[in-house]
Amino acid sequence: MTTWRRAASALAASALALAFSTGPAAAADGRYTFAVIGDIPYGDAQIANFPNVISQINADPNVQFVDHVGDIKSGSTVCSDAYFQQIKSDFDQFKDPLVYTVGDNEWTDCHRPNNGAYNPLERLAAIRKVFFPRPGRTLGQHSVRVTSQAAKGYPENVRYTRSNVAFAAVHIVGSNNSLAPWTGNTAPTAEQTAEVQGRTSSVLKTIHDTFSAARHDHKKAVALLTQADMFDPTVTNPSFADYYGFQPIVKAIAQESAKFRGPVYLFNGDSHVYNSDKPLDNGSKWNSFYGNTIAAPNLTRVTIDGSTGVNNWLKVTINPKSEQVLSWTRVPFTS
Repeated sequence: MTTWRRAASALAASALALAFSTGPAAAADGRYTFAVIGDIPYGDAQIANFPNVISQINADPNVQFVDHVGDIKSGSTVCSDAYFQQIKSDFDQFKDPLVYTVGDNEWTDCHRPNNGAYNPLERLAAIRKVFFPRPGRTLGQHSVRVTSQAAKGYPENVRYTRSNVAFAAVHIVGSNNSLAPWTGNTAPTAEQTAEVQGRTSSVLKTIHDTFSAARHDHKKAVALLTQADMFDPTVTNPSFADYYGFQPIVKAIAQESAKFRGPVYLFNGDSHVYNSDKPLDNGSKWNSFYGNTIAAPNLTRVTIDGSTGVNNWLKVTINPKSEQVLSWTRVPFTS
């Protein structure tokens, strides 16, 4: 091969790699739209209708990316291999890149008799095998590269950038971040505790790396996506015994957000009812609850509608020229 052909080939490969890595480009004005869903499908009716939900999101010409923030089944149904494969097949129908954040219903809570009395760690291994077959790449028909913790054993913890916003999808689950005792136990087992410690360490590194890169590259905003609602407004008198597994994560988010000059957004599922608030603002009860000494008034949390009553998906638009940067609306299901 001649020198100029080698150079042209290398340039073409480089351009292809860049396009594959960054995914669909933002509009000329920098706007970029993505969809967020979570806690779906729950029950037979939603399972049957889930392909229609996917088709509706696919049909929206503005949507360029999709995030599922976990819980692909209800907490009282069986965690079977067949079901995992069924949902993976559904995920494969998304035309846009899909990032899936793991929820507790598909592994943490699978020790329950009505879930099949599985070992949750075995189910977690199955989830990683089925839903992360190509670590460092998204699901969906237009697969793109993301930065993952796969080398450390956590392919689900990923980072990526869209329209000057730094994103991180991190594996934080309900059930006290998986420290709620399994069936027949009164305290977490040794293997259970070891899993939480390792995963939390990976989560913390992903969060720190995301903010560090965002500050270095002067990103307009940071967006985190996770399953667990660490600030559930429906719980009027939360007990620290039910939340202590989140403490190091909440402190890290508060500290990193406070150091970041732009807005920070946290999208989560878990509590099922749409909510938007500032859980780490000055004077928030959650700061004292978690022992935070630094407030983060620039953090906005958004809970996604989910569970059996969900009838919409969240459409989020990035406008890097706006002070708010991210705006969103709930789009009703059409069927």
